[in-house]
Amino acid sequence: MVGENRRETPDFMKGIDHSSLVKIDLVQRKLAQDTKVLGEKQTMKILSVNVGLPKEVTWQGKLVTTGIFKEPVNAPVMLRTLNLDGDQQADLTVHGGVSKAAYAYPSEHYDYWRAELPGVDLPWGMFGENFTTEGLLEEAVYIGDRFRIGETEVMATEPRMPCYKLGIKFGRADIIKRFLASRRTGFYFAVVRGGMVGAGDPIELIGREQQEISVADITRLYAFARNDVKALRRAIEVEALPESWKGYFQHRLEKQIS
Repeated sequence: MVGENRRETPDFMKGIDHSSLVKIDLVQRKLAQDTKVLGEKQTMKILSVNVGLPKEVTWQGKLVTTGIFKEPVNAPVMLRTLNLDGDQQADLTVHGGVSKAAYAYPSEHYDYWRAELPGVDLPWGMFGENFTTEGLLEEAVYIGDRFRIGETEVMATEPRMPCYKLGIKFGRADIIKRFLASRRTGFYFAVVRGGMVGAGDPIELIGREQQEISVADITRLYAFARNDVKALRRAIEVEALPESWKGYFQHRLEKQIS
């Protein structure tokens, strides 16, 4: 779904009524402002560190290799430039790499999914995240934000875009569309300084380069407000945003102004 140099609208988004999503976006903006204030007052920490190695599973009659199955670990783990010890991505063309060394998912979203998916067991790590966090939400995390976690320093780079392997994890293809539509994407970290990290470690914001484009804004521009020229221009100028996103937004901007 997501390529290194160009991102295209996924098939599961083509059936969505974008006009209704624009209306929802106005409500989301208000909620985002409230969340930012709340986030500044909350304690931020790691609730769970989750790792897993790729394994083969059968999906729709085909053998697929995926690293989305993660399990919590009880002891601190070494975070390195590309991943945590004991963790690995399967398809390196769309997963992993320097800008996506670790994936964080807010624990606050689990209550939403428990209501959406009654009867489904949702242990920490269910969304394939390496870090289950508390006090960090997409609306309040800006691209380029730097955090100290345990011995490490990490930088927020981009939201997580769902692929079919999330459907494998949940055993239902509709979770892909529902995940993106919920805007509860989580976000990736690049590793600025490696070190040990474990459950219970506090998360400390230690640097912020800009406060215009948040993780939630990238998702909004990708799927909900695709013609927001002003925001597209701002996103392209964010130094910490990966080049693949900048290229995609530049292409979209050129189509808008041509």
